[in-house]
Order: sequence, then C-alpha cells, then structure tokens
Amino acid sequence: MAKPGPSGPAVPAAAAAAPQVQLIPASVESALDAAEEAVDLLLESGRAPGDVLVITTGPQHPWADHELSFGEASYWAQHDAGDDVFYTDAAVASRAATRSVVVVAVNGGPDTVAATALPLALSRAGALLIVCGDPQHINSVLGAGV
Repeated sequence: MAKPGPSGPAVPAAAAAAPQVQLIPASVESALDAAEEAVDLLLESGRAPGDVLVITTGPQHPWADHELSFGEASYWAQHDAGDDVFYTDAAVASRAATRSVVVVAVNGGPDTVAATALPLALSRAGALLIVCGDPQHINSVLGAGV
C-alpha cells in the first residue's frame, strides 16, 4: 500500500530554478530611467503591476519618496497589498516580499549597497531579475559576470 503523498501539488524541478537575469546597460545617471522603461515594458506586455518590485541603490524613486511622506505604515501597507509596482531603497529591501520580477536600478550609492542589494534582489525575484546599470561596475562589485 502506497503512503499518501504531501498535500498540495509537487513543485516541478524547473519551477525551483533560479530566475532569469537580464542586464540593461545604463550609466549611474540613467539607471533609474532605464528601470522605469523596463517596468513600462513589463506592464505593456501584460505583467501585473503587483508582480514587480523595483529596488534603487542610490537616490530613492520619486514614488517611494512621495509615499513615505505619508508614513512608513502606509508605505509598507501598499507593499503588503501587492496591487501595484512597489519601489524601495536597497537599505530596506530585505523587508520586501518575493515578486515575480525584481528590477534593480544601480543608480549610485556605495559599492557595498549594490554588493548586498543584487544578491538580495536575486533571492526576491521569482522569475526574472532585471539589473539596470553599468555592466563593468556591476561585475566589479559582484566579482563575477552578470
């Protein structure tokens, strides 16, 4: 007699694979614009807004600044609702939940921020990680080819 299996569907090996990584070359000054363009393309291609997390390594996205003006509780409540694209700073990105797509704008900040933000972003990306920044800088920060 066979033992009952675990409840719920089994996870196929392909589903446990690492997310795809895409690099969009951009200068520090244009990394945030490149991230915005990537988000626009994702949404235009049918991706749900709640599937997307954007992390900045330098200055925060203006949306995050605006939403934080209403207080941290309101800001994180929007994240928890999962209804829209969520923008956060690398310093607090560890609080963010996994989303299908994570976009990282390497738009400044110390190299240590990018060095911790990129692996964190990879761990939060369910299917796709898009990194917008200078490829040589990103590779030197990570010590590996992206």
